[in-house]
Amino acid sequence: MQCRQVIVVDDDPGMLRALQRLLRQYDYEPILFSSAEELEQHADINKALCMVLDINLNRRSGIDLRHQLKAKGVSVPVIFITGNASPSTREAALRCECVAILSKPFSAHELIEPLSQVIGPPQRGT
Repeated sequence: MQCRQVIVVDDDPGMLRALQRLLRQYDYEPILFSSAEELEQHADINKALCMVLDINLNRRSGIDLRHQLKAKGVSVPVIFITGNASPSTREAALRCECVAILSKPFSAHELIEPLSQVIGPPQRGT
């Protein structure tokens, strides 16, 4: 079976658990991180097919993290999630060439649709 790893970075433990359950339901393999620093210690970032990245992390900006990863040669497509989707935040995220920007709370369909564009359709789930 094809590797369907999706990296998720969010400092909210409840959001991480919810995304883990949702992604598993659709046969994706979630790799969870609660901070930018944890993600940066992960050796296999480029093995993931997509990254779900919170824009507002505790001590870091998800947008800045995306820029830093790109500068290091990490080319994994990104879906940004945020609880604060101001016009300036959305504009900055779009400049990062993200796949999508989702405002919390978002539906399963809102996440799975852009994931399926990047990775391929879910293998199960509705």
